[in-house]
Amino acid sequence: MKNIFASDRYRGPWVAGALLPLLAAPAMAVDLSNADGSWTFSIDGNVNADYVYSNCESPTVSATHNPGAVAAGGGLTCVGSADGNSVSSVDNGLLPAAFVFGVATTQNGFDISAHLGLYPGIDTHTGGNPNGSGTNAALGTAGLDVRQVYATFGNKDIGTVLIGRQIGLFGADVILNDMTLLGVGAPGGAASAAPGNTTLGGIGWGYIYTDWLAQMNYTTPDFSGFNLTAGIFNPINSLTNTDATEPKKAPGFHGKAVLKLPISDGVKFYASATFITQEQDYVSAVRGPYSYTGTGFDIFAKIDIQDFEAFGYYYHGSGLGTTGLFAYSDDGLGNKRDSDGYLAQLTYKIGPVKLGVNYGDSRLDAANTADRLADGGYLIRSNRKETGGVYYSVTKNLTLLGEFSHTRSESQNGDDDQANTFNVGAFVAF
Repeated sequence: MKNIFASDRYRGPWVAGALLPLLAAPAMAVDLSNADGSWTFSIDGNVNADYVYSNCESPTVSATHNPGAVAAGGGLTCVGSADGNSVSSVDNGLLPAAFVFGVATTQNGFDISAHLGLYPGIDTHTGGNPNGSGTNAALGTAGLDVRQVYATFGNKDIGTVLIGRQIGLFGADVILNDMTLLGVGAPGGAASAAPGNTTLGGIGWGYIYTDWLAQMNYTTPDFSGFNLTAGIFNPINSLTNTDATEPKKAPGFHGKAVLKLPISDGVKFYASATFITQEQDYVSAVRGPYSYTGTGFDIFAKIDIQDFEAFGYYYHGSGLGTTGLFAYSDDGLGNKRDSDGYLAQLTYKIGPVKLGVNYGDSRLDAANTADRLADGGYLIRSNRKETGGVYYSVTKNLTLLGEFSHTRSESQNGDDDQANTFNVGAFVAF
């Protein structure tokens, strides 16, 4: 099975781009009002670039080791070529550049806002398509991704409704708090002959990508630091199922519970739990129509104590897949694969410098014995990563950074690939 997460078809972290406006970022670069003050207009975003060097797994194939097959089965660790194992590139990190526009007003007691995000990359892509095949050749152009367009209305007494295309609920908190969000983490498409616009960060190495979904949600008012969100989203298809896709019979459903506790001066606690469920429908030439329901939940908890921050994250899915929503979620016959994973992170600030380490593991179980033995047993079993990083805030808007990551991908038959990546870069937020 082709590894879509390391291919030109899927530059996974590119789609993380619109996360920046959700971060605790600096004040907006522009915040304007019309003549009577009834509407405000804002723009914020970032520009970033990293030099990325990867020493990838040797492509040598032996009787006991086949790195190409490990990668094709869903392994995310980069593999070298006949010319060598070293790969260099200049890329965006996990985030592409971002220019996010917003308008807001209050009318008849309702707070109303609308947002549009434009996310350009810096690497060359055929036809400017940010998620298409990269050429990395002269006379090319970068891509522009419009991944975020949504509106909200409500107030603190009745809660808030969100409509449009926005980040999903499942897996959002972990990627928003991943220290590699401003950096690179795992290289993904950066370690290839035609570098992708962005890297993987920790996507597939401890969490499933939250993705951007057409959705309608309601969030309750805040009850002493506690609130709930529930909604529906436009159901999405599996990236890896090759059978004919049927129209979905019902929307997907997701929900989230959040608890924020300011314990004392300089000590804060945050926790969340989410769930997601959606039916997949296909028609197979072998067995005819079939369907299965993918479900998942996650738990996230973070504590801040002065300049120290620690968080832990865990997810579990059945028919939910790994790395991306519903990728490798079944065996192609409707038999669901279970998955789970975790990410742990520690950071500490010393003046303008933040030091951090994180470790993550995403695991996938075969649906049954036949599934485990299929294609030589090269279906992915585990993608693991360790990252250490240094992030220096030169100013409140300029961050210089350096990271080192070690990755390992292991298949169901025990074969594995390992690689090391080093990156240095700059991140300008506005």
